[in-house]
Amino acid sequence: MKRYEALAADIEASIRNGILKTGDRLPSVRHTGQSRGVSASTVFQAYYLLEARGLVRARDRSGYYVAGGGLRDAPPESTHTSRPADGPLSLDVSDKVFDILEASMSRKVVPFGSAFPSPLLFPLARLGQFMAASAKSLDPWSTVDDLTPGSAALRRQIALRYLADGMPVPADEIVITNGALEALNLCLAAVTRPGDAVIVESPTFYAALQALERMGLRAIEVPTHPGEGIDLEALELAIAAHKPTACWLMTTFQNPLGSLMPDAKKKALVELLARHELPLIEDDVYAELYFGERRPAPAKAFDTRGLVLHCSSFSKCLAPGYRIGWTSAGRFARKVARQKLTTTLSTSAPAQLALAGYLEKGGLDKHLRKLRQTLAMQQATFAQAVGHYFPLGTHATRPLGGYFLWVELPARANALEIHRKALELGISVAPGPIFSATRAFTNCLRLNYGHPWSALSEQAMQTLGRLAAEAS
Repeated sequence: MKRYEALAADIEASIRNGILKTGDRLPSVRHTGQSRGVSASTVFQAYYLLEARGLVRARDRSGYYVAGGGLRDAPPESTHTSRPADGPLSLDVSDKVFDILEASMSRKVVPFGSAFPSPLLFPLARLGQFMAASAKSLDPWSTVDDLTPGSAALRRQIALRYLADGMPVPADEIVITNGALEALNLCLAAVTRPGDAVIVESPTFYAALQALERMGLRAIEVPTHPGEGIDLEALELAIAAHKPTACWLMTTFQNPLGSLMPDAKKKALVELLARHELPLIEDDVYAELYFGERRPAPAKAFDTRGLVLHCSSFSKCLAPGYRIGWTSAGRFARKVARQKLTTTLSTSAPAQLALAGYLEKGGLDKHLRKLRQTLAMQQATFAQAVGHYFPLGTHATRPLGGYFLWVELPARANALEIHRKALELGISVAPGPIFSATRAFTNCLRLNYGHPWSALSEQAMQTLGRLAAEAS
């Protein structure tokens, strides 16, 4: 346990034991730091964590106070590693996924089933200023010079962010794409052929299953822990038994579980794959949404062989709707660029230049700090509501970043039936079966906490809890 977590745990225990009561002022940051022998930064991290859990509230120029009405308990955390079927699986998931997602896209429904955070969390007006400026100053020749790899200015800014995280990635290894999903699909096409088998987590992001189905590939689902990600022993056994061609994994804040592989496990993963010369397509779109002290390192950080094709985007952390993603594809960069050239050819030049300008001058890190704090607070509120309204026997993940909770209901619950009934009442959820090649996880739901909590959210969560209780 880190120092700020230990400090937060001590203060939380004092609140729950009644030593600190509603309205009491917490000791000042300076006093707490001196008494505990920690830095002011550590104390702030502890107070931020308590605020995210709904236990304290900040008052302008006054300090932190114990909050009232914020002591509902979250449900127990999910701790069971999944047990998927063994062997490569042919896929037939797209129609079901499309049916469920299309029904959840209306603005009239409560968006617990959405795959996106609220667009109100992003600096779209500020981005618009950079978009207008980039359109006016667009060099006509840049539409030719940067055609397939993407804007040199944007690739440089992305390379600088890699470098800040200790990864000297050459800008010419980066290919700009229409969102991370195109990057992932291009990478998949670059390292596989129809009929190949690809390792995925269980559960896994439904778009990975759809991509495999569209390309005529088979899925090998590997057991995955809701806290620490894919089981490396099971992965090695699957590689030996089934000879996959590639892996598609999310090592940081996995969708839907929210799992985060520790650095040592990421390093061991990369070493395992290197022994088998097996490419890793790393979907890393949520890494900027961390709640701790630093951005988690991707598996890419431990790659010395060019086998990790790292994919990300700005859609989840800065610019939804701009559809700007990228891949740093290692030894496969040229193959990915050729795939891009023969499919979509290029990505919007004004949007790329707008983001390059924002990254250079727009204050990305300040925006991200505010966004992370907002999401952490919303996670605490959602988790407490699940604990309050859902039936006994419910478990839920508590990710250290991102904006999804994976909720495991009692075994008898039917997530697809809950989805259908909830949608009739104007509430969307993402049912567990769409995250599985075999439509498993029939008693699980993915809930999006990336939209502001409101009285309508509270009412919707209460309704979901009732539906879950009736189904259990």
